[in-house]
Amino acid sequence: MWLLGSGLPCAAFAPRSLTRLVAEGKPVFGNQLKMSSSNSVPEAQMGHFQEGPDLKDFVSGELSDKTKWAEYKGHLKRQKGERLRLPPWLKTEIPIGKNYNKLKNTLRNLNLHTVGAVPTLCSDLSDGGAKHFAKTVSHLKERNPNILVECLTPDFRGDLEAVETVASSGLDVYAHNVETVPELQSKVRDPRANFEQSIRVLKRAKEVQPKVISKTSIMLGLGETDEQLHATLKRLREADVDCLTLGQYMQPTKRHLKVEEYVTPEKFKYWEKVGNDLGFHYTASGPLVRSSYKAGEFFLKNLIHKRKKKDI
Repeated sequence: MWLLGSGLPCAAFAPRSLTRLVAEGKPVFGNQLKMSSSNSVPEAQMGHFQEGPDLKDFVSGELSDKTKWAEYKGHLKRQKGERLRLPPWLKTEIPIGKNYNKLKNTLRNLNLHTVGAVPTLCSDLSDGGAKHFAKTVSHLKERNPNILVECLTPDFRGDLEAVETVASSGLDVYAHNVETVPELQSKVRDPRANFEQSIRVLKRAKEVQPKVISKTSIMLGLGETDEQLHATLKRLREADVDCLTLGQYMQPTKRHLKVEEYVTPEKFKYWEKVGNDLGFHYTASGPLVRSSYKAGEFFLKNLIHKRKKKDI
């Protein structure tokens, strides 16, 4: 799976050198990208895939006895002047034990290769880097039509022609994150971004290429209400968004917004059900879920194959 995301300065992404390596069929990060377009995975290895780790192994969010959310007595909602303590379900330990070693060995035996190419908020380019996205996707698909490509894009400042360029590039998943509910957009996001603009981006991607899987992400714990979040999810489904991820907002530094609430694992389960009931094809909801969720790759690939055969 290739994941093309956004967020670094333009110089951090070098699609020219990347696409040159792809075009020449040279190794990329030690792996030869030139592959057969047919399914060359041996049956024995396919068996390993089926018996190997699934979504639950990565995302389970299952809590040990000492970290059950129901037993936690600390504050979950921030009081004025208070800084919330991290609840136990967000504290992770170094993985050890038989299960960890089994998972690690299984992943090695599967010979999985994931490459993340992170382009930019390309403010120095007139199209916001849309042509870079499209050219990279095009080269990847030329080398291996079966590779699953997801692009995590900016809103291109509302430039729908740029959205069309990326959506028409041959990618499989068009991802753009709305980040939070409409009522908190001005507090959380860059002033040049807003919910309505993001909705237009997601809608336009599907209008241009209906078989593309559209995907977005929302952070919880910024002060949103249940009513606001439910209304936001409905708006996203009305915009024909296919996949949704919900995760806990974590304050990166003291200069960033404080966490207003630590959402319990049970509440995340509730929102997963709400998302599925509203019609999202895939809802990943949990405290540690993040927008570019590797664990959903096989689900998305299956969804893409089904969509290519018939409209869903």
